[in-house]
Amino acid sequence: MATPSIKTDQLALLALKSSISHDPENIISRNWSTSTLVCTWIGISCSSRHQRVTSLNISYMNLEGRIPSELGNLSFLYSLDLSNNNFYDSLPQELAKLHRLRLIDLGRNNFRGPLPSFFTSLPNLRFLYLSRNSFSGHIPTSIGNVSKLEDLALDRNFLEGEIPKEIGNLRYVTLLNLEFNNLTGPIPLPIFNLFALTKFSVTKNNLVGELPTSICDNLPMLQLLCLSDNQFGSAIPSSLHKCDQLQMFSPSGNEFIGSIPREIGNLTGLTKLYLDQNNLEASIFNISQLQFFTSEDNNLSGNLPHSFGQGMPNLQCLYFFMNNLSGFIPDSISNASKLAKLDLSANSFTGFIPESLGNLEFLEVLYLGYNKFINPSSTSELTFLTFLTKCRRLKDLQIGGNPLGGKLPASIGNFSSTLENFLASKSKIQGKIPEEIGNLSSLANLRLSYNEFTGYIPKTVIGLRKLQQLHLRNNKIRGFIPDEICSLESLGSLILHHNQFFGAIPSCLGNMTSLRFLELAFNRLNSSLPASIWSLGDILVFNVSSNMFNGPLPQELGNLKVVALIDLSMNNFSGEIPATIGGLQSLINLSLAYNRLEGPIPDSLSKALSLESLDLSHNYLTGEIPRSLEALSDLTYLNVSFNELSGEIPNGGPFVNFTYLSFMSNKALCGASQFHVPKCHLNSPKKPGKKRVLYIALYIILGFASITIALVGLVLLRCKRKRQEAHQTHVLHERISYYELQKATDGFSKSNMVGSGGFSSVYKGILRDGTLVAVKVFNMQLEDAFKSFDRECEVLRSLRHRNLTKVISSCTSSDFRALILEYMPNGSLQKWLYSHNYFLDILQRLNIMIDVACALDYLHNCYPAPVVHCDLKPSNVLLDEELVGHVSDFGISKMLDAGEKYGLEGLVSTRSDTYSYGILLMETFTRMKPNDDMFVGELSLKDLVKDSLSSDITRVIDSNLLTHEEGNFDAKVQCLLLILELASKCTEELPELRISMKDAVTALNKIKRQFIASCGRS
Repeated sequence: MATPSIKTDQLALLALKSSISHDPENIISRNWSTSTLVCTWIGISCSSRHQRVTSLNISYMNLEGRIPSELGNLSFLYSLDLSNNNFYDSLPQELAKLHRLRLIDLGRNNFRGPLPSFFTSLPNLRFLYLSRNSFSGHIPTSIGNVSKLEDLALDRNFLEGEIPKEIGNLRYVTLLNLEFNNLTGPIPLPIFNLFALTKFSVTKNNLVGELPTSICDNLPMLQLLCLSDNQFGSAIPSSLHKCDQLQMFSPSGNEFIGSIPREIGNLTGLTKLYLDQNNLEASIFNISQLQFFTSEDNNLSGNLPHSFGQGMPNLQCLYFFMNNLSGFIPDSISNASKLAKLDLSANSFTGFIPESLGNLEFLEVLYLGYNKFINPSSTSELTFLTFLTKCRRLKDLQIGGNPLGGKLPASIGNFSSTLENFLASKSKIQGKIPEEIGNLSSLANLRLSYNEFTGYIPKTVIGLRKLQQLHLRNNKIRGFIPDEICSLESLGSLILHHNQFFGAIPSCLGNMTSLRFLELAFNRLNSSLPASIWSLGDILVFNVSSNMFNGPLPQELGNLKVVALIDLSMNNFSGEIPATIGGLQSLINLSLAYNRLEGPIPDSLSKALSLESLDLSHNYLTGEIPRSLEALSDLTYLNVSFNELSGEIPNGGPFVNFTYLSFMSNKALCGASQFHVPKCHLNSPKKPGKKRVLYIALYIILGFASITIALVGLVLLRCKRKRQEAHQTHVLHERISYYELQKATDGFSKSNMVGSGGFSSVYKGILRDGTLVAVKVFNMQLEDAFKSFDRECEVLRSLRHRNLTKVISSCTSSDFRALILEYMPNGSLQKWLYSHNYFLDILQRLNIMIDVACALDYLHNCYPAPVVHCDLKPSNVLLDEELVGHVSDFGISKMLDAGEKYGLEGLVSTRSDTYSYGILLMETFTRMKPNDDMFVGELSLKDLVKDSLSSDITRVIDSNLLTHEEGNFDAKVQCLLLILELASKCTEELPELRISMKDAVTALNKIKRQFIASCGRS
């Protein structure tokens, strides 16, 4: 065999060159040439004595390919660095021959397979970097034989199993990085005896167990200890302070409990401390060298000390997001003069935002949202903003979710050009948006939603040239949408929901090619949509629901090629649905409900294969439902009710999951029994000439006869009704005597009392025929009891609905009034919500709320004179033996004239019931009474629920409904989120913005279907 030489090395390197399949810069292909000396090739170093290759470094060249076995012939190689390329496949075992190797760096490639065992055959190996590859399997126990190893980096692979205790044999190791793998089990105790260890990280694994109390006894050199995002438990050892060289400590995202050891304060070299997401209870604020301190999503409680900031002059970053800290922010915080990032959001801080924050000259990020900060006066300016304008480096300012009140000062325009994000939603801010807002030339995000702003959008917004998001929803802003908005070339999201804008949409909006989200719903915008709007080819969400737009929908609607949601409902659009709508391949949600659209449902809709929700209800659509819609396999919600459709309802594809609610009130639909429509019949063959004429004549005669019979019947029915009305007093049934009632209720004994109210008491009774009844006895000593009785009789004698209490009879005398009602064996909803020995699950509560909504829809919309209940609450919702809900107690209800339906100033409105229903929904699923002692001052159940919608609804949901141990937890949370969002729509401040009960019924049934599909019926 020939003696190895530089020729051997050349052949090995040429084999590597030929194994490289992609060399984007042509570095290797151009430079490694047989016409030049190997030792002059790029990435190659040779020894001067033997002229053999000692170092191969081709890192950061974006090379792609495999490692050939010939590389094992570089027998003088000391250093191998192939990092930051795209090499793949496994490593050849021939590399075991490179006994001189001291460094192997293969990080940031695509190597896969188990960790090679040949590393243990390299006696001189000191540095092994295999980070960011796809190695899998276990860490071999033989790794402990690489006795001279100093750095071992195996992070960001797919390694699994336990950390071998043999790693504890690597007595020279200084860096041990095992983070971002799937390792399990505890950390082996021998690792805590690695005397030379300076950096140890096992972040993002599945490790368990406790840290040894003597964790730092044998780690005097430790500088970095990262244990984040595992399942470590118990307490943080107080002996940690013995690691007196420690600079960074991160136990975040574990299950550590107890107090943070105060001894950590003795670590004078500590600059970074991360304590997020544990169950720790206290904190320390006296580490003078600390630069980064995070304690997010813990249970930290109590107040910040009055001297806070004085003990940490080097502090740069402080994150206390989502804890239970309370009290005031001390003015001394400005003593942490180097502070650049401060996050105190999602706590329970109170009082005023200190003006001393304006002294933090290095401050870049300030998050104070979702606390309980207030303004000294609810109507005065937010002066702390004026002081913050002194922070000339401030980029991000978040104060939303606080009950601040007050007004934005004109000084807001003095913020430096560095301010990029100003987030102040849900802060009860009043007044106008200052003209000076236009001075913030670098602003990218302006979010002022859910406040009480009035006035107009100032035209000075034209100065916000870099603005990407303008969110002003749920305010009281009025006027035209200014054309100046069209000058904001970077604007991607324009959200103006629920305001009082009027007039037309500026046609120049169609030139804003950056727009992705355009939401203008629930305003007073009118006229037709500008033709230019259909040129927004990259729009994702287009929502102009609940305005007064009119005119036809143009063919150009099909230009919105990537749109996911189109909501044009509750307007006055007319004409036919354009066939081009079928070309919207990304469309997921389409609602054209409550318009004046006519003509057929376009067959082309079957090509919009991404559709999940389609609502065409409450229009004048004709013709058949296209059978081609069966191809929409993702369609989960369909509503074509209240149109003039005819023909057979398709029964394939998604139609097998729809109910009759999708097809109600159409002209002549037929199909399967599940849709509550007649069966479809095949057309008979045409009759020949004379027979056909005979049939036509017969049909005409029968038609005239039917009309005559109907007219006679109508006259007789009207006469019968008049006779009945002449004999009626208050109810339709024969009265029952006082004596019989007294006997039925055992003398109106307290043992038979099942409830009481302001004007009456209700008793359980058994009539002579064995009928179980509820006897509602009015307290005639109260002046309004007569009115209450008369009103209930007036209302209940005329109304018939399965979800209203049924009147059986009445009993009256000069000093006694009683109604005999159908008995509800399961009592009231209030009993089931607040009694500890009763429980309703999510589906049961949802069914009851649908029952109540159906009853209100009937009262408001299905009777010539709309009825307002006026007293909707859990005690007035009664449950029969099957837990079906029945609305009761009409003692203060009101029958409206047609002109009163939506309420004028000073008049009761059906929307009052809608508001009460929203509160009832919230109470039913949170199990919190709206008059609870916790709701004082500015805080109400409605506000608490609305705030939770944008953060975490599980905080307000009845804890009995959600447990992580049960299945379908996320699906249940999603269902409850939809319910509370509906409740929020019912409780809008402006009555005209509240959803109707008819729409509420539709929404609830949709939620129920989704819930059953996700969680089943249990």
